[in-house]
Amino acid sequence: MIRSVITGSGSALPANCVTNAEMAERVDTSDEWIVERTGIRQRYIAGEGETTSTLATQAARNALENAGVDASEIGLIVLATATPDHTFPATATQVQHALGCGGGVAFDVQAVCSGFLYALATADSMLRTGMATKALVIGAETFSRILDWEDRTTCVLFGDGAGAVVLEARDVEEDGPGILSTKLHADGAHRELLYVDGGPSTTGEVGKLRMKGREVFRHAVVNLADVLREVIGNTGISAEEIDWVVPHQANARILDATARKLNLPAEKVIVTVDKHANTSAASVPLAFDVARRDGRIKQGDLVMFEAMGGGFTWGASLARM
Repeated sequence: MIRSVITGSGSALPANCVTNAEMAERVDTSDEWIVERTGIRQRYIAGEGETTSTLATQAARNALENAGVDASEIGLIVLATATPDHTFPATATQVQHALGCGGGVAFDVQAVCSGFLYALATADSMLRTGMATKALVIGAETFSRILDWEDRTTCVLFGDGAGAVVLEARDVEEDGPGILSTKLHADGAHRELLYVDGGPSTTGEVGKLRMKGREVFRHAVVNLADVLREVIGNTGISAEEIDWVVPHQANARILDATARKLNLPAEKVIVTVDKHANTSAASVPLAFDVARRDGRIKQGDLVMFEAMGGGFTWGASLARM
């Protein structure tokens, strides 16, 4: 059977690392307050000349090198972001140009923090139907550009960064590698709980992020546990067989609560929220790349990806490495 196999990963972070202590100099907060409520200890903030496309391009280059693939072999780029360089053209086309692989397919996907899973599912479908043989799937954000830096309840939560994977269409056996199952959902009824108060067709301005954290937390734990059960049920693989869970890195308490609902041991959950904060669509591929490069995620492992973001959107995907 034809499956989309992850053959490489890469990531990129801005040069400027900002600790909680430094945040406390800017807004009324403290390291203790942030860590207790979120698990975050630092985040990276994009500076002059660092944009979503530059971070995405560096992550893509690192993923290509890791996979041993030349950029000329890439026929598809799907880039997940809620903070594109421009309203248009798609940031993916800027990455494509920077990599020197023009002529293929390149476009953006916007599903906020679930964006990487939506992009992964889209690329997987296109590879399995022959639209391309090799693809780059990227999550990249500069959320610092849409934060209200006077709102301590939101500005301490987010960071900037990018992560990428190389996907290749391969003919594999049933127990071989590749993406096994993906489930995606959305519910626009909860827009007011997590949104940006601007846009081209409304205010004509970019706007700032607004969030009701307590309500988002409640929905996240329920929705993520449900979609993880869906994927597990669809594959016939038990939760005990999963080697690693790579979740969206929004809040350490959400990660803990979701794992408990599924009886997943904490040591199977990849956690980078303490180092990167919430990087929205970049958080899942960033965490995945960290765990691959430090040797935790290995060939043959079963890895579950999951995320929920504004919209609401949420989803999960199970892959064998």
